[in-house]
Amino acid sequence: MIKVMIVEDDPMVAEFNKRYLNQVDGYELAAVCSSVDQALNVLEDQRIGLVLLDIFMPGKNGLDLLSQIRESEKEIDVIVISAASDIERIQKALRLGAVDYLIKPFEFERFNAALSAYRNKSDFIQDKNMLNQEELDYRILHQEEIHLPEELPKGLAQDTLKIIWNVILVFKNAPFSTEEVVNVAGISRVSVRKYLKFMKDIGVLDVKVIYGTVGRPVSQHKFNDDKSHIIQRYL
Repeated sequence: MIKVMIVEDDPMVAEFNKRYLNQVDGYELAAVCSSVDQALNVLEDQRIGLVLLDIFMPGKNGLDLLSQIRESEKEIDVIVISAASDIERIQKALRLGAVDYLIKPFEFERFNAALSAYRNKSDFIQDKNMLNQEELDYRILHQEEIHLPEELPKGLAQDTLKIIWNVILVFKNAPFSTEEVVNVAGISRVSVRKYLKFMKDIGVLDVKVIYGTVGRPVSQHKFNDDKSHIIQRYL
């Protein structure tokens, strides 16, 4: 389990972050702090793996804390969750090593994508001593997103994509077949296959072919939750 500290001076926002965190597997809430000084005390006493950090706080701000964490060379990662949307603060947070940056207000899907991606990366590198270039590019740096199409491919429609995506969200972590999507969505099998292929190509779906004792092999699709943010640009 990854131990998390939430640093947020607004009690209501802190409570939302706690609720969201409880919905993501692999994390344990270790502390909730409302100031930088309080957070520094916790970091002295506990082993924290991830900090969910606000920027705007009375006295020292979140960037001050991020800077001190980096100076201490502690093995702690930080995801910034802030209303600050100006490029100066965003760049400073990223230069100080923030692994992700969520701008308030945000939806749970974006929060879940950030936490799932961090957990998956953490799990992946835990048993690794070395990485090859492909692993570094695709599992750590996520450079595959650079090559994503700007728009839906010709022949695909946004409204139909939304319908199919909403059906997929129902299955969530359970594998599903093309036929199951067809039955729920009420869209032709040929069309559904085009959209599922597109989602596979952009990394949102994982596909595994199941070979039975009789009949044709069946493709089982599964929702890739740490890539769910990618689909949002097309909806």
